Amino acid sequence: MTLPDDQVLDDVDALVAADPGMMLRATGDAGAQVRRALAGIDRDAVRRIAADGRPRSVVVVGMGGSGISGDVLAAVCGSGCPVLVTTIRDYTLPGWVGPLDLVLAVSCSGSTEETLNVAAEAVKRGCRVVGVGSAGSPLEQTVRSTTSGVFLAVDAGDLMPRASLWLLATPLLVVANALEIADVPDSALERAADVLDSVATECGVAVPLADNPAKILGLSLAGSLPMVWGTSFVGDLAAYRMACQFNENAKLPVVFGAIPEANHNQVVSLDGPFAGSAGDDIFRDPFEDGSGPARLRLVLLRDTDEHPQDARRADVTRDIAERRGVAVHVVTARSGHVVERLASLTAIADWSSVYAAIALGIDPSPIGPINELKGRIA
Repeated sequence: MTLPDDQVLDDVDALVAADPGMMLRATGDAGAQVRRALAGIDRDAVRRIAADGRPRSVVVVGMGGSGISGDVLAAVCGSGCPVLVTTIRDYTLPGWVGPLDLVLAVSCSGSTEETLNVAAEAVKRGCRVVGVGSAGSPLEQTVRSTTSGVFLAVDAGDLMPRASLWLLATPLLVVANALEIADVPDSALERAADVLDSVATECGVAVPLADNPAKILGLSLAGSLPMVWGTSFVGDLAAYRMACQFNENAKLPVVFGAIPEANHNQVVSLDGPFAGSAGDDIFRDPFEDGSGPARLRLVLLRDTDEHPQDARRADVTRDIAERRGVAVHVVTARSGHVVERLASLTAIADWSSVYAAIALGIDPSPIGPINELKGRIA
């Protein structure tokens, strides 16, 4: 495995040169995305959605960096939500979805194949349909093919879907607040934008490695097999987000999970062949002989609003891992409204994934296998 380069993370010019797709700049844009989305949303359209009353359920349809906006909505709504909120990542709309349900179809480009299929089916079934994506796109045409359809346009510009999380999620949260299925006033979203800006200040390219939590985390995970576990809806989603960002940006495989479920299966991997330093050759020269086998590293993304038993489980899990020689990194959410807490964890995930890529000598922007796959099935 390639040895991570720590020196590049302390060289601003080298960082910029290693990121021709400007993923670092896009990551720093997260707070501004929230503000742009709030300023640009069609409030009359949102009022029309709310005027039809609370739906039986909310079904978010989307893929990849667009689909995760539905997970943001579900996490913010939480377990106390009066309606079911679920995300569909497929070509098929579940059989139980009908006219009593609200389908939110999200596609950054407005042309995602799976999302268009499901949105069209939702229109046929007479569902309440709301689209979020690029103006003038096939998704807008599909949504507006029904008189009750509402389309909320967003302009992602040259941002990739995975770099547009908050631009896409903010309209969903505004709709949820209008429907009174979640308490997400604009003021909470503005504070979340401030949190994203604050993390960007702490984790920006000019902040030295020694003082930069995202550079430290990214460098640590760059040469490892990361497992990322979260607590509560907030930590669980942040763990999934972190895995996806490391997959796409750093091109690394990552296992993600949720406490307590991970304590019933994934935790046993701490006794496996990739844990600790078992089997390592103490005389290995990493520069002449290579870095050796990758080892597990555990990341715990902890919400500040945890179930007491989840908090105990996270503490004991850390102890079990460290006793087996597995390094553990704990990232704790900032306090505040649920959307602020979520923003603080996803921001660290995003920044660290880009730094991991650059430390490995990888351009974080290209998504070759995705593009090849799309081309071959078109």
